[in-house]
Amino acid sequence: MAYFDAASTEPLHPQARDALLTAIDAGWADPARLYGQARRAHLLLEQARGEVAEALGARSDEVSFTPSGTQAVHLGVLGTLHGRRRAGRHLVVGAVEHSSVLHAAELHEREGGTVETVGVNLQGRVDAAAFAEAVARPGAALACLQSANHEVGTLQPVAEAAAACREHGVPLLVDAAQTAGRMPVPEGWSVLTASAHKWGGPAGVGVLAVRKGTRFRSFLPEDERERRRVPGFENVPAILAAAAALRASLAEAAEEQARLSALVDRVRRRVPELVPDVEVIGDPRERAPHIVTFSCLYVDGEALLTELDKAGFAVSSGSSCTASTLRPSHVLEAMGVLTHGNIRVSLPRGAAEADVDRFLAVLPGLVHRIRQDAGVA
Repeated sequence: MAYFDAASTEPLHPQARDALLTAIDAGWADPARLYGQARRAHLLLEQARGEVAEALGARSDEVSFTPSGTQAVHLGVLGTLHGRRRAGRHLVVGAVEHSSVLHAAELHEREGGTVETVGVNLQGRVDAAAFAEAVARPGAALACLQSANHEVGTLQPVAEAAAACREHGVPLLVDAAQTAGRMPVPEGWSVLTASAHKWGGPAGVGVLAVRKGTRFRSFLPEDERERRRVPGFENVPAILAAAAALRASLAEAAEEQARLSALVDRVRRRVPELVPDVEVIGDPRERAPHIVTFSCLYVDGEALLTELDKAGFAVSSGSSCTASTLRPSHVLEAMGVLTHGNIRVSLPRGAAEADVDRFLAVLPGLVHRIRQDAGVA
């Protein structure tokens, strides 16, 4: 099986596996206690925090660990809005943000806040001028913008958004889930979120970084752990493994991401040549290095995904977080592109060139067969 769904989750990095097994023995105790095993767990936790902070361009005391990237986003969005209630209740989001951002925005709206959604172009990039106008409105309390889109890979104009936010005194939350550990972290953020399993760490570790000077108040009952931002017992072994994976991924990033980007370029170029009536989606150049998405006219995306699975390829169709709902992707709808017959290929660390070539060899026949069965070939 060729695994091509790294945008959903990256396979566990070998160094993360080694760190996890070691930490299960060394870091199991409660890091908030004072006896020997607890002090060791606390030391390991703070060492991991420092490594993650350095990798993300933050201070150690700005970084908290959460049970998931989704919770990091929810806490980041709602906690910052809660802390800035006196400044206003207006939230600005991009139309193609991850569902975790949009769900937090819906809750904010239900509780009396206002939300402004900024549109995107055909490549899936947020309109930077419209974003700047939105954050300039009276009462703007927070703006949210992902570093790269999770479905089509397009990089977002974080630098321009950050400049506009800085000018108007509005904090910017950057969801860096698809780029942390792969690309440099964008500058200018006030709140940053990420998820360890996207860079080869274990699932169950999210990262929430809040810059000093950013007003933040958790909407959850207060807990003394994780800078009073995140309640609950820290999973120290998983956090250590996450830090090890991030360190290893960054060491490999320049070479490996260039290699994966070349393979993605091959897919982007060859699929339209091999398969009629295909639309390759997302920016061809300003993109995450590992993601390529295309839509096939007259083809059901779930049917194509199933056939590719039988042929030995693990890929996704539509949004990885909402594919089971059978609803069209909100990302593709916002872009104004074909929403059905959609396949996302996202290459993990070590993806083989031979597997990409085999994918390109198998795909045309599968698409033709599905169209033929539907009577449109």
